[in-house]
Amino acid sequence: MKYRRLGKTDLKVSIVGVGTWQFGGEWGLTYTQAEVDAILDQAAEVGINLIDTAECYGDHLSESFIGNYLSRRNRENWVVATKFGHHFHDLFTRTDDFSAEGVIKQLDDSLKSLHTDYIDLYQFHSGPDTLFDNDLLWTTLNKQVQAGKIRHLGTSIGSNANIHQTEASSKVNSQAIQVVYNRLDRAPEELVFPSCVSQDLGVLARVPLASGYLSGKYKPGAVFSNTDVRHRHDADSVKQKLEEVQRIQQDEVPQGMDMAKWALAWCLKHDAVATVIPGCKNPEQVIANASATDLISDNHPQAWKA
Repeated sequence: MKYRRLGKTDLKVSIVGVGTWQFGGEWGLTYTQAEVDAILDQAAEVGINLIDTAECYGDHLSESFIGNYLSRRNRENWVVATKFGHHFHDLFTRTDDFSAEGVIKQLDDSLKSLHTDYIDLYQFHSGPDTLFDNDLLWTTLNKQVQAGKIRHLGTSIGSNANIHQTEASSKVNSQAIQVVYNRLDRAPEELVFPSCVSQDLGVLARVPLASGYLSGKYKPGAVFSNTDVRHRHDADSVKQKLEEVQRIQQDEVPQGMDMAKWALAWCLKHDAVATVIPGCKNPEQVIANASATDLISDNHPQAWKA
């Protein structure tokens, strides 16, 4: 495994992390604690130290699985990132709460669920600019940083071209940007990434496999269950994406190379990107994701220097 600094923070993160939306039950599977333990143990074995989750992945369900795991392992070995702003009601059903009062309750609930007294990266979760532009919210959050409950603040931008929230990061003490970035969706390269580089913001690339479409496992016409978030994607758009994936696999991926490995490495080669946070359904996928590091050199601008 290779490691990079997450922007101006003091966090040393593995260049491949573990995304955990799937633990909340919205990716077609229901997890047991033993299954989560196996995934995270495998992550630790291959050198992954970054876990990304959110309070709304099953009403703190994903956080609770992770917290149970951490309570039986060395918490200090992990960089735990979570998010705030959405209250889970049912599968694919949320209401927003980005209020200063609401964030305190969400933070305390996340700390309890995660069995920890601090969160390494606490992220504003894909809210609109009108709710982001709330001085009281950020004053409240920065007080929690001073209190030690949060080590660093971050912003998970909803639109991968949201330059407003990116540009405002330094002003509100948000030190990392989480953004959708993959071979099918390169929008951050135009505005967001240059701003991240100029402000020295750490970038976490989410959905690096384009919701699994870049794994190469799915062909045009693929059908997903009603407990899998992908069943909500526009059918014509999915068909077009999968056709483009076939073209990329033929024209860009070296013959004989696993496409998912190639797609993760493709993201990591951008100078702005510190880490990718793909989901994983089982320990085997953790190993496969981690193998992308084989294609990455050590001369990245944010490479961790021991």
